Order: sequence, then structure tokens, then C-alpha cells
Amino acid sequence: MRLLVSIHDVTPALRAECEALWAMCRAQDVTPALLVVPDWHGRAPLAADRAFVRWLLDRAAEGAEIFLHGERHDEAGLPRTLSDHWRAFGRTAGEGEFLTLDAAPAFERMARGAELLRGLGLDPIGFIPPAWLSRPGCWEAARRLDLRVGEDHRHVILIREDEWRVVPNLCWSGRTPVRAVVSRAVVARQARRLVPGELARVVLHPADLRHPATTAGTREVLASLLARGGRTVPYAGLLAGASAVAA
Repeated sequence: MRLLVSIHDVTPALRAECEALWAMCRAQDVTPALLVVPDWHGRAPLAADRAFVRWLLDRAAEGAEIFLHGERHDEAGLPRTLSDHWRAFGRTAGEGEFLTLDAAPAFERMARGAELLRGLGLDPIGFIPPAWLSRPGCWEAARRLDLRVGEDHRHVILIREDEWRVVPNLCWSGRTPVRAVVSRAVVARQARRLVPGELARVVLHPADLRHPATTAGTREVLASLLARGGRTVPYAGLLAGASAVAA
């Protein structure tokens, strides 16, 4: 198996959890991608925390790929339609920043975020919307900003090529104790069903560390996949050898 491993919601506001997830990965010789939020909920501007920026630069120097992960991550001031509620049902509680945004406002937020990261010395390889929720215009905006890789809940997206590849997504939810216990069991079952040669995503969130079930689940699944011969691969490898990577 080939594994795309990532840490979402990378922000100074969640520094302790991000560092703990990074340490967990590195203890298993895994270098995860980091999905960086420029200003978490409008109260944790990345540029104002030089120590955290240095931490990110050091991680990038170790090989971590950087993704732009929204601008604020939350949906403050962005009312949902009934259709938006349906698309987000069960996936997120007010954290789908790009869920309601058409092409122009999506481009504005992405452009600000990409400019900020690049100005800090962080070169994002792509864009992944919070909660994997967006509208179609989002990907044209990403293309204009030379963001090359994206994701939604089911796909890894090669943005320049407009190529969408179905890639299983192993992701936990600790929003409630019941969800934590159930997601641990569900993800463990998904992991057991992966077959040799398959490309899969292992997705870690700071919130996974807030419940014992999801904390244990992340460690167990990553360790078991590696023990079965799984190897981590970079997102950039999908671009360099696009024709050789199975959907």
C-alpha cells in the first residue's frame, strides 16, 4: 500500500496537538503533509507567531509538504443554503469555510492565504478546503494560483490536469464520545480492507487527540499499515509520475 499521510488544521492555536501528531508520525519514520490555516477562526494569525512559523519552516526543511487549508477554516459570516446544509450533513459543524463560496470569493481568500504562506517562506503544493467542502469554482481559483494538488472527501485532485482520482480516506471523528468510538472501529475496518498496491490517505486532526478512542485509533492504524508493508509517498510524487499512479 502507498499512504498519503497528512495533518490537518495546522495553526498556532492548536500548536500542542500539531506537535504531538508530528512526533507520533516521526516516531514511525513518517513525514506527513501539513495543512496550514493562515488565521484560525480569525484569532490566530500565523504571521504574528514567529516561533510557530519557524517550526513550520523546520518541518518543511525535513520534507513536509505544505498545503493551504482555507484562510480561517470556519464559516463565520457565511450563511448556508438548504443545499449547503445537505452537502455538509454529518461532516462538519460550522467548519466548511469554502462550502458556500463561489469562484470569486474563493479566489480572494485563497490568494490572500497563498500570498501569506509564500511571503513567510512556505511554498504550498496545493489547496485542501476545510472539511473537504467547496464549490466547483474553487478548483479554477486554485489553478490560477498555481496550487497543484487538492482533495475532496473521495478524491485526490491533480488540479492542472483536472484529474480526479478516487483514493480511500481514513479519517477519525472525536466530535462526541460516541463518534470517537464508532470512528475508531470504522477506520480500523477500512484499513484492514486495503489491498497491496492501493493508494490510501491517512488523515490526522488535532481533535483526534481529545478522546482516547481516536488517539489510540490513529496510532494503531498507522502502525498496522506500516507493519503490513505500507509505505508513505509524497503528494508531489503523484505529479511527477501521474501516469504511473493507479486511481
